[in-house]
Amino acid sequence: MTFSSPGLLDTEAIRKDFPILDRVIHDGKKLVYLDSAASSQRPRQVIEAVSTYYEQHHANVHRGVHVLAEEATALYEDARTKVAEFINAPSRDEVIFTKNASESLNLVANMLGWADEPYRVDQHTEIVITEMEHHSNIVPWQLLAQRTGAKLKWFGLTDDGRLDLSNIEQIITEKTKIVSFVLVSNILGTINPVDAIVRRAQEVGALVLIDASQAAPHAPLDVQALGADFVAFTGHKMCGPTGIGVLWGRQELLEDLPPFLGGGEMIETVSMSSSTYAPAPHKFEAGTPPIAQAVGLGAAVDYLNAIGMEKIAAHEHAITEYALARLADVPDLRIIGPASAEERGAAISFTLGDIHPHDVGQVLDEQGIAVRVGHHCARPVCLRYGIPATTRASFYLYSTPAEVDALIDGLEHVRQFFG
Repeated sequence: MTFSSPGLLDTEAIRKDFPILDRVIHDGKKLVYLDSAASSQRPRQVIEAVSTYYEQHHANVHRGVHVLAEEATALYEDARTKVAEFINAPSRDEVIFTKNASESLNLVANMLGWADEPYRVDQHTEIVITEMEHHSNIVPWQLLAQRTGAKLKWFGLTDDGRLDLSNIEQIITEKTKIVSFVLVSNILGTINPVDAIVRRAQEVGALVLIDASQAAPHAPLDVQALGADFVAFTGHKMCGPTGIGVLWGRQELLEDLPPFLGGGEMIETVSMSSSTYAPAPHKFEAGTPPIAQAVGLGAAVDYLNAIGMEKIAAHEHAITEYALARLADVPDLRIIGPASAEERGAAISFTLGDIHPHDVGQVLDEQGIAVRVGHHCARPVCLRYGIPATTRASFYLYSTPAEVDALIDGLEHVRQFFG
């Protein structure tokens, strides 16, 4: 297949912004980085923003009156404004900084376990997730169900890697308090039908939490259009630093729900007998926050906006379409998940005959090709399809057709190596 691109991105120029992509590894082989679903690389603009913060502006935020504290506070809160605009949040006060998406998801689970009516999860209520979730959107709900006695339910998967919504009215019922699901699967690549799930949840008065970790980096994300009550994602998959995540929540919910962590920053008044809490978002940001990481995330948002999320989405769609076509010609290769680029994101998981994915990944690494192997923190998916693990290649704005070709050549080398 010949690669066909909308021609919207100057990938060569973009790659120059990412110093690590020039690395030469393993006996002179140039790095082919196909693991952006696990963590994207960072452009020079983000690296420099974090470095400049530490060199010129570092101090603790919010309460200091000296110049550095005021500068650090301005940079930190400016990052919040940038993120709010990036996701089309109605208010910047609806954006909570966490350390990653896992913490964002745990934050919601704990809030609901401690909440008053009508939000409280208890032994009379139900929690709904799906079989394709990352462990970060399974384990917190298992813990909450164990702690409260609530019933945990989930949507299963079809043979082609989609959610089975045929029994949606039996899964989401009047007892459901929260429906939490992934927008784009990190293992299957599946883009889930948000409208149908949100509509049913709203019919029964259930809250909706969407894990957008594999969506926010790759296409425009409009939290108002999604119709959810909460949206979680992480910075390190969208050109930002590690150690910074985001939880967006509707303002009225954040006002009504209790805090997750207690400590400095999140209080209004404290006495030895009781405390009152600051308004959101600070109510949910106990202790010294990830200041430098937030500054880096703000720089990442600037970088992505300058390129254009629509252009990034179109480029990734073309790369994914090309990769699917080329992988289809590899003997004994089985793609796990939807076969069409129209129905998936830019992560493709596959098996290669009876060669274990860890062996595939190791041989590819010797060719300079970085992919992910394992169950990708989505072990129930592997159990559903009767496989121990998969190899996953994932693409981003800096990915090129030449890197896809290198993957195909590398897989041929794997097949020859294992006979």
